[in-house]
Amino acid sequence: MFYDYAKIYVKAGDGGNGAVAFRREKYVPAGGPCGGDGGRGGDVVLVADRNLHTLNDFRYRKHYKAERGEHGRGKDQHGRKGEDLIVRVPVGTVVRDAEGAFCVDLHRHGQRAVVARGGKGGRGNARFTSPQFRAPRFAEKGDPGEERWLVLELKLLADVGLVGYPNAGKSSLLGRISEARPKVAGYPFTTLNPNLGVAQAGERSFVVADLPGLIEGAHEGAGLGFRFLRHVERTRVLVLVVDTAGTEGRDPRDDVKVIRRELRLYNPELAERPLVIAANKMDIPAAGEKLALLREEFPDIKIYPISALWGRGVDELLYGLAGILEEEEEKEEVSAPPAEEVRVTTVADRDEGGFAVTRDEDGFRVVGKGIERLAARLDLENPDALRYFHHMLRLMGVDDALRRKGIAPGDTVSIGDLEFEWEE
Repeated sequence: MFYDYAKIYVKAGDGGNGAVAFRREKYVPAGGPCGGDGGRGGDVVLVADRNLHTLNDFRYRKHYKAERGEHGRGKDQHGRKGEDLIVRVPVGTVVRDAEGAFCVDLHRHGQRAVVARGGKGGRGNARFTSPQFRAPRFAEKGDPGEERWLVLELKLLADVGLVGYPNAGKSSLLGRISEARPKVAGYPFTTLNPNLGVAQAGERSFVVADLPGLIEGAHEGAGLGFRFLRHVERTRVLVLVVDTAGTEGRDPRDDVKVIRRELRLYNPELAERPLVIAANKMDIPAAGEKLALLREEFPDIKIYPISALWGRGVDELLYGLAGILEEEEEKEEVSAPPAEEVRVTTVADRDEGGFAVTRDEDGFRVVGKGIERLAARLDLENPDALRYFHHMLRLMGVDDALRRKGIAPGDTVSIGDLEFEWEE
């Protein structure tokens, strides 16, 4: 079964906790703090792999979690970083945050996207030594790793896409020009999933995709069009296969007009894509007259009369497509940049150091990523940690900001999940 859509949950590794430790060695009086830092949690990384062709693996496994960082230890030993979790996806996968925070297109082999970043490790007590804190007996907890639901959507990468009405002969043509063996039958919508094959024209080979039949209204979800139109976006050349003999009772000229309109309505850029018409079923006597009408109606489009059943005219079509692909490659010769690593950025990543103070009926709230992270990292049941936290509030200017807002002893202050009463 061909799967081109999946929804998965990813969780990066939590950071390790810092350690509280002191040197206690003979002949080293007042050795001082030596607690090491916790290790950073592992990232969740998606990697485009050309050896994968569907999202079938994500049907059975929905949750992916990276390794957490190790806790710090004494003797200034830092914890080990958690291993990154590498998740391989097919080339052409579009990755979206389920809440719409970002969108990444993995369209080249080896391209990587860090979709969930590991939490930073907490600092050990050796980091807090200062004239104000000669022997700190506290350390930081590690940050939690990012977690989110992702939507994966596969858009096939192919050189040539076969499009057209059901029963126009797309699957028969793919079976004729490649080793692919799609199901062929005399009823509409025989092809329910895209099929890929490799065609050969002299020394040139290229990938051909047989896309399920489109009908009028496909861009709005009619038939199978809405589900599979996304794959047309990734093809470099379109072959519009038509039933020239009109065996289904349709005029081939109307078929061309309808399919071109549906492609344009789905994505206007598809109207600019190189397109040829494969006038199929030329082995039927009635096709000759309608071929002339096709050429008269569409003089600006190259038309190849073929018979997918008997193979007539197929070689001319293949060599014509090979020539178009060569021209397209020359246009794109400006070179695509090498595969790079993408780090997704969300709104939450901004405003690291600033904070804001608001007042409501419940008291005062301090909002800011840096101050909220500090409150979450410290164990405020520890007197030393609490004293350090108050010291940092003064240094960051939070105390002064609260006074400017009119805070009085006994008022409630909230910072993240922390609540406390204000005292001078």
